[in-house]
Amino acid sequence: MHVFVTGGTGLVGSAVVAELLGNGHTVLGLARSDTSAQALVTAGATALRGGLADLDVLRDGAGRADGVVHLAFGNDFSSAEALARTVAEESAAIAAIGETLTGSDRPFVVVAGTPAVPGRLALESDPQPTDGPVGGRGIAVAGALALAGRGVRSAAVRLPRTVHHHGDGGFAGMLTRIARRSGVSGYPGDGTQRWPAVHARDAAVLFRLALESAAPGTAWHAVADEGDTVRAIAEVIGRRLGLPVQSVPVETYGPLGAIFATDQPASSAHTRDALGWKPVHPNLLEDLELLS
Repeated sequence: MHVFVTGGTGLVGSAVVAELLGNGHTVLGLARSDTSAQALVTAGATALRGGLADLDVLRDGAGRADGVVHLAFGNDFSSAEALARTVAEESAAIAAIGETLTGSDRPFVVVAGTPAVPGRLALESDPQPTDGPVGGRGIAVAGALALAGRGVRSAAVRLPRTVHHHGDGGFAGMLTRIARRSGVSGYPGDGTQRWPAVHARDAAVLFRLALESAAPGTAWHAVADEGDTVRAIAEVIGRRLGLPVQSVPVETYGPLGAIFATDQPASSAHTRDALGWKPVHPNLLEDLELLS
């Protein structure tokens, strides 16, 4: 399959590109810079220059492919306004790709996030949240899944808040960067809230499986660790960096503060059973031991 991939040089994207190429697929990757283009070519893919705001480029890439994996996101969390702009840009990109694929029966795998369900593990059958700081992403993903009724084999791979590799990535990576900057390995509240996690290489396998065989309109959970407490994560970071560990104000985390403070464990039992997905790489706490 010739696959158009957005976000193919990020932490998750580079793992997905490698996974696709290693399993007989070819890749056309969206590249917004010369550096990204070179990284894709070095990995064995072909580069298509443009960014998420270049809707005609996205339509061209999708039109040339047998399937699409969408991973790109601006990741500007500096303010609520910046986050809203980033979400709006991604939403327009997903819509443009979906329009191009309509009626083709080609696969369209979009990235999403695991939901938070009070009092229990989130399941694949739970709806994507459409409110809060990133609620617009949920609306866009719901639109992509609805394309199943318009001749698109759409699917969503829901990533946990931490996708990690070599001790970096996701919310845990943000905790580490804040700790290095502030001199304190902090956590919001009492730290008992749980975050699910997955190694980037394991997540990449699930994206490939969804691309190859997921039924139209389905959602899948790339969850290896159902939920580590944020305090446990901060304790490993603090020990590895030689920093004190303590609770800090939720405002420390800007527009993501409310999400950081939320208990959000998640299950992937259905994903494992239905798609045969089996995580094999180190879990988050083990991976954080690589920090120095």
